[in-house]
Amino acid sequence: MIRIISALSIALIILAACAAPAPAPVKVIPQDRLTDFVDPFIGTGDHGHTYPGAAYPFGQIQLSPDNGTQGWDWCSGYHYSDSIVAGFSHLHLSGTGIGDLADISFLPVASEVTFKSGEKNVDFVTRYAGKYNHKDEVAKAGYYSVVLKNSGIKAEFTVTERAGLHRYTFPQGGENNLVVNLGFAINWDKPYTTTLNVVDSSLVTGSRLSHGWAKDQHVFFAARFSTPILKSEITTVGGVGRTVGVLKFGKKMVMTKVGVSSVSIANAIANLDSSLAGWDFEATQQTASDAWEKELSKIKIQSNDLVQKRIFYTSLYHTMVAPALFSDTNGEFKGIKGDVQKADGYNRYTVFSIWDTYRALHPLFTITQQTRVNDMVKTMLDQYKQTGILPVWELEGNETFCMVGNHSIAVIAEALLKGIGDFDHQLAFEAMKVTSLHDRDGMGLYDKLGYMPADKIQQSVAKSLEVAIDDWCVAAVAKKLGKTEDAAYFTKRSESFRQYFDKETRFMRGKLSNGKWTTPFDPAYSNHEGSDYTEGNGWQYLWLVPQNVPGLIDLLGGKEPFADKLDQLFAVKDGVVGEKASSDISGLIGAYAHGNEPGHQTSFLFDFAGRAWRTQEINRQIQTTLYADKPEGISGNEDCGQMSAWYIFSAMGFYPVNPSDLTYQFGSPIVQEAKLEVAPEKYFTMKAPLASITNKYIVEAKLNGQVITRPYITHQEIMAGGILEFTMGAQPNKSLFK
Repeated sequence: MIRIISALSIALIILAACAAPAPAPVKVIPQDRLTDFVDPFIGTGDHGHTYPGAAYPFGQIQLSPDNGTQGWDWCSGYHYSDSIVAGFSHLHLSGTGIGDLADISFLPVASEVTFKSGEKNVDFVTRYAGKYNHKDEVAKAGYYSVVLKNSGIKAEFTVTERAGLHRYTFPQGGENNLVVNLGFAINWDKPYTTTLNVVDSSLVTGSRLSHGWAKDQHVFFAARFSTPILKSEITTVGGVGRTVGVLKFGKKMVMTKVGVSSVSIANAIANLDSSLAGWDFEATQQTASDAWEKELSKIKIQSNDLVQKRIFYTSLYHTMVAPALFSDTNGEFKGIKGDVQKADGYNRYTVFSIWDTYRALHPLFTITQQTRVNDMVKTMLDQYKQTGILPVWELEGNETFCMVGNHSIAVIAEALLKGIGDFDHQLAFEAMKVTSLHDRDGMGLYDKLGYMPADKIQQSVAKSLEVAIDDWCVAAVAKKLGKTEDAAYFTKRSESFRQYFDKETRFMRGKLSNGKWTTPFDPAYSNHEGSDYTEGNGWQYLWLVPQNVPGLIDLLGGKEPFADKLDQLFAVKDGVVGEKASSDISGLIGAYAHGNEPGHQTSFLFDFAGRAWRTQEINRQIQTTLYADKPEGISGNEDCGQMSAWYIFSAMGFYPVNPSDLTYQFGSPIVQEAKLEVAPEKYFTMKAPLASITNKYIVEAKLNGQVITRPYITHQEIMAGGILEFTMGAQPNKSLFK
């Protein structure tokens, strides 16, 4: 921030200079760092499910506190409503709806620690957990610290790409103990094998193999210490696989650096030593901050609203904590079948919440992270080579088969159609086609009947609508590669959404094997335990046809009836009903649920029906009411960056309704400028100098000085660089983009 010096100040400076023997050096005030606007506590409250700990952009380590509390809102290990720390562990999930990880947990304790071999039902949290107040927590990009009020211990953490660095400052008068916990229930999984070895006075190694959401997770670790271990005790307590170690130190300041691997202790040591050679905590923290600054600088915004800047840059931060680096420094990683695989010439990534992230996160990566997009596609294609199908929801070298559809297809298609990377296009098409034809989740019936019958397949409507999107992607790639027959076949399959449209109710409905609709029918009804929809209802799934919005418009009777029906979505009084409605359906405006991903494209559909001003109106409402700079600032599960990616695109004024068709529909920019680095020293800039909370309507749009009358911009136009200008106003221009 540049300070303006008053005339009086200037006069005083001149007088002082005349009296002084030599002028004092001028102090240069640096510009704000973008990392200053990152608040990792955003999303840790309500149902955001994020964590506040130290992370590196797409790094292998996520070093964060765990409360040790069981419950849905503790999927990341931490929730802002809590006030205890059961440990600080090295792997975490950001914003998921299922919990796991929180592996290799360390807890500093200033009192005596004792465990008895074979001890049963140990309440670890009650016995040793630390307590804290939020005023004693600090969270930044690449740094976290907390003072434990019951012991006076200060715990600090930072990270490199492959290692975590801890610093514990113990109070005078107490003991200096560190508990290494490999088995107590501070997360959602159960270990079946753990090992812990004190190699010498400065090195501890071990492993933790567990069953959970990741059905067979392997974590090996190595920890080096800055001061000698004076005494150690290793005990197995509370059942099979529950190993705990107590390390005693003679100094009041103890540092440890930790590396992990899915393959071996040797690889964990190599990851650690190659990534973190010294013990300079401040320098390591600064390096992590600089890494975040570099990534955040790929989109530089101008905004007069500090709240907007905090929301924007925290959102951008959240888009880069997952997927996470999985292959070791030598390229090795745990394969899907538990064997050792090797990434040859690329980095292997993990944590692919693709049902969520194909919608906006991966499209954002195609602009800002093209090298990583190439590696992520190679990761997916390698999983196809290992298993015969593309990943659905990959986690730590495991396929969870979570959620519906298989949107690796969409991610790969988007990269191929956008010309990103050097991956094998023929292998990519083979993988997409084989996966599309794979008999999973009712696909055999889908091929036989043209739809999935609701009396045989739960969530049949949602599954089929998502599959149709993937079919369109296969068709688009087939056309690109000159595979005419495949293009025709999958284009036809992509039209299967028509099978579910009921002309009488004008909704997508479940269809039985005999061709009749499921009854009774209430478009607002949701049942998380079993229905025709996935985490949603008939109102929300009507609009899930991003691959053919004109076709959906025709089904609803034309643009005016379509837009009227869309208006009803946002005005329904009781948007969700049902005692067992999914808790994921949150962030409601009428029946629109922004807190869950299947509706994220919906507000932009007015663009297709001649009412772009309504898209602008609704988007401003979502931006200002469903995002905030507080722990409860995300209206639903963050889902590994998707909720944040929606905000990033929307704040800049455009969004990928169908990522693979290479266009971005206009919304309503809320920042005054966004400068995207699309290649080294090459930029695409969105300018909307009059944009504000009230100036939400686009009055005119220009691309490189030329007025444009279409409500979208293409990927090629963005990547070519240039300037997109929006003239904003407080009143709608209803004739624009007709």
